[in-house]
Amino acid sequence: MEKIWLKHYPPGVPAEIDTTQYRSVGELFEKSAAQFRDRPAYHNMGVAMSFGEIERKSRAVAAWLQGRGLAKGARVAIMMPNCLQYPVCIFGILRAGCTVVNVNPLYTARELAHQLKDSGAEAIVVLENFAAVVEKALAGTAVKHVVVAALGDLLGLKGFIVNLVVRRVKKMVPAWSLPGATGFNAMLDEGARMTLERVEVGHDDVAFLQYTGGTTGVAKGAILLHRNILANLEQACAWLLPFMHEGEAQVMITALPLYHIFSLTANCLVMTKLGGCNILITNPRDMPGFVKELARHKFTMITGVNTLFNALLNQPDFAKLDFSSLRISLGGGMAVMKPVAERWKQVTGCTLVEAYGLSETSPAATINPIDLAAYNGSIGLPIPSTEVSIRGDDGREMPLGEPGEICIRGPQVMAGYWQRPDETAKVMTADGYFTTGDIGVMDEQGYVRIVDRKKDMILVSGFNVYPNEVESVVMSHPGVLECAAIGVPDESSGEAVKLFVVKKDPALTEADLRKHCEASLTGYKRPRKIEFRDDLPKTNVGKILRRQLREERK
Repeated sequence: MEKIWLKHYPPGVPAEIDTTQYRSVGELFEKSAAQFRDRPAYHNMGVAMSFGEIERKSRAVAAWLQGRGLAKGARVAIMMPNCLQYPVCIFGILRAGCTVVNVNPLYTARELAHQLKDSGAEAIVVLENFAAVVEKALAGTAVKHVVVAALGDLLGLKGFIVNLVVRRVKKMVPAWSLPGATGFNAMLDEGARMTLERVEVGHDDVAFLQYTGGTTGVAKGAILLHRNILANLEQACAWLLPFMHEGEAQVMITALPLYHIFSLTANCLVMTKLGGCNILITNPRDMPGFVKELARHKFTMITGVNTLFNALLNQPDFAKLDFSSLRISLGGGMAVMKPVAERWKQVTGCTLVEAYGLSETSPAATINPIDLAAYNGSIGLPIPSTEVSIRGDDGREMPLGEPGEICIRGPQVMAGYWQRPDETAKVMTADGYFTTGDIGVMDEQGYVRIVDRKKDMILVSGFNVYPNEVESVVMSHPGVLECAAIGVPDESSGEAVKLFVVKKDPALTEADLRKHCEASLTGYKRPRKIEFRDDLPKTNVGKILRRQLREERK
């Protein structure tokens, strides 16, 4: 189709990007580390680490891996939350010519065992808090080397106190036994005495195995080549740079975990290229502590999901922060709700800009203009070198304004699913588009709006009801903190809408919500059943799990 969105690009954003600047993500890091050696790259728990320090420590990790016999292409898993050890490991693994396998640290032994076996990982670096899970998962895997880190390992003298509190006071480290495991600092000490052998890594080598689909079935590893990641990095920077103040130090708030593709690319790698600093938030669920950390920094950028922004806005001290340096607020991972976006703008003075992407697209595919005056309900325009096609069930492109499946083509689209050609064939079209499973519409300017997930759509008497629409209306009620809508069986209509609500106002009643919905939703879209809850099930990133709510109804 015609790239109608190009006519509406912000000034300074190119139609195409150049991916030939770097041969690999490791080379990108090495060039940035040399250019920004003395600048702070990461800050965590009161300790800053410069680009030069990350370079030195990641070199030791890389040399140690090579010394243990891990060849080019070997998979190495990382299982930890946001802490200084994470970027050291990521860049060390990549510089050794190996492939990073990101693991959710909250995985059960069963989930971890699947990912280790499926990826064929030969080594894993884990925070000691989760070492007991690794112990239970190792049997039958290819893992030969285990490195165990303590949270305070890279915090200097402060680290002794942190480790004491974590281990003895809060008792957050279950007993574990991993004979032959290496301590994180011991790995660094050994690696520092070794020589890193240069490995030729190119665009077609695998940088990351990013596992996805675990909420809908068996998790699959999206194969992200170095060219996929480098392309998305260039696309993101091309979109952001025109809106950054020249000479201003970039400080990014990184609350989403680095093992998540959104944070990995938009935070870790974008700041690497720009010489900015990531403020790593290890436990964003500790909202008072999170807000106190925000108060310590003049931050220019923040990324998050809707639930994170909503939770911050509901912290009394958040509105007291200094937002004078905040230039970019980027939301993704789930739909940004209008009431949250409007309140964010009111409190911070910065528009909450929605973006869209998936693990399979490295992740960004569409982003709204950064200078957007106000929330517009869309996920933005296709970014440079990206095509978006809205297609019907027959594979044909839908007319503008008509809903269909969002399909994406561009250099950031994965090479396929790891060792699953059958699953790859299901999501890739003959003309090279990735089919997302999301239903959306495109307007005459090229802006895309998500209607909902195919799998989440509710069919009421033959009419399509999209949970996002219902939830957006309900969230506009001032008494609602969070909500989720699902379909439940109904004798008369096939399915009906059931609403789960977490109250912000304890006095909120079912009658209040029904009256509110009647004003904005036609009859078949209104919730037939309403259930109040203290909380809703979420992923570790904060995305509400409708699937789990659907399973509870069975």
